Amino acid sequence: MTSGWRLREFDSLPSTSDLCRELAVAGESDGLAVRADLQTAGRGSRGREWLSEPGNLALSMLLRPSTPVHEAGLWALLAGVAAAEALDSPGIALKWPNDILLHGAKLGGILVETSDNGEGLLQWLVIGIGINLAVAPRIVGRSITALGNRSAPDLAARIMERVSHWRAIQCGQGWAPIRCAWLDHALPPGQAMTVKQGGTVIEGTFAGLADNGSLLLNRAGFSQAFSSGEVWLVKERAPC
Repeated sequence: MTSGWRLREFDSLPSTSDLCRELAVAGESDGLAVRADLQTAGRGSRGREWLSEPGNLALSMLLRPSTPVHEAGLWALLAGVAAAEALDSPGIALKWPNDILLHGAKLGGILVETSDNGEGLLQWLVIGIGINLAVAPRIVGRSITALGNRSAPDLAARIMERVSHWRAIQCGQGWAPIRCAWLDHALPPGQAMTVKQGGTVIEGTFAGLADNGSLLLNRAGFSQAFSSGEVWLVKERAPC
């Protein structure tokens, strides 16, 4: 038991999130966490492979919050805040919607998967967090880094504690404090970036978050909100 969580740890798993999903479907209750020293079939956003070598963090958490399905993306923001606070390292920044950066290079990511109850509410939600601690895998077109000098079990325990902390705040005060905390850890306003939606690439600069957690991009003096899309910093090379 860690910070009220039921933690299951494995030497190796195909995917910590897949196991959480399977257990959720089988009726597992809120508060399960799964950590693996090695993932052999981890997944990132948009179905991409997420390589998680020994020494890196692979952690997934099963929640059953009574919140609307359309707020699922806000849980990714909450997880980002929890991870940034747990890492507590100079150079950490969050990039919408689910990237954790270290000095501008990708250190980790967050994947949120959900199921609804048929009435517009979440039936369950799985938050997967992967962070490069010992090994930085090579990914074409991306600058990837690892933190080093950090224990995966210790970091997992700290993240779970911070998720519990912010979840209690969300329950009592709503999403506004989480949005403000995320912005405190975000890239600076004015950061040049692009949003890719299908075959369309929109250029602009980071202008914060809307109340519902959507990305705000400043384009020629006006802000445009994006509730979905793939975000790239200008120095990165977006895939075709």
